[in-house]
Amino acid sequence: MLRTRKGFTLIELLIVVVIIGILAAIAIPKFASTKEKAYLASEKSDLRNLATSEEAYFSGNQTYTTDQSALNFTTSQGVSVTGMAADAKGWKGTASHSATTKQCYAGFGSQAAATTLDGIITCDP
Repeated sequence: MLRTRKGFTLIELLIVVVIIGILAAIAIPKFASTKEKAYLASEKSDLRNLATSEEAYFSGNQTYTTDQSALNFTTSQGVSVTGMAADAKGWKGTASHSATTKQCYAGFGSQAAATTLDGIITCDP
């Protein structure tokens, strides 16, 4: 008497579920760090745009400004640029995202921090 087998046994299904669980446990932490990298990338992008806006404003006015509307500068969703300072010889700004605690910094000229080179964007480790 031959019996044809239809379907999977319980042990085979349990093995597949365990393998999927292991793969998910490996993938989820990597995904979390990818999201934070994306938040930092949007902070850096906004600081690059701020630098471009400041230099465009300087070319017409021979001074830098902290007035974002005069710069025609808006931030990305979730990003805020604070700590802005400007004078006739330089500017600086700090970008932060609402979904992470890390911040990025940029500056130029007299306002650049001692640890930041002119126009170089640095972020918290």
